[in-house]
Amino acid sequence: MGTGAILIRTPEMDWTPASFIYGESVMYNNKDMVFVKQLTNRLDKGKGVAYLIKLIPPKGKIIRIIAVARSDEHVYILEGGYCYRNGAQRLFPGDYELNPEGHPHANLVNIETVALVICTGATDEVKEISCIEPKT
Repeated sequence: MGTGAILIRTPEMDWTPASFIYGESVMYNNKDMVFVKQLTNRLDKGKGVAYLIKLIPPKGKIIRIIAVARSDEHVYILEGGYCYRNGAQRLFPGDYELNPEGHPHANLVNIETVALVICTGATDEVKEISCIEPKT
């Protein structure tokens, strides 16, 4: 038997620094670069997780995230987007990406970006989060 709907007013939520999850790897010069707003976590019911993620790269730098999807991961870009290694934008607001379970993937971000991420089960196994220089 189901339960009632869950309503969350995301503008009223604070962004939480992701350093509480990933440690100093999501910091650059002692400043957080990655923030989250956890919307739901239903792993205890055999379901998935939904969250907003905000990435704020330092000026002239690229945030690189390397991960493996532990469940189907749906990503919808709300603001900003992902880029190529040279800094040219690759994904834009309104773009959608699916990383199927077991899929290794990388994301590069050089502008402030907000995405809605929905995992059908466990969240990604993050292999690396780092700050790199654009490749010219």
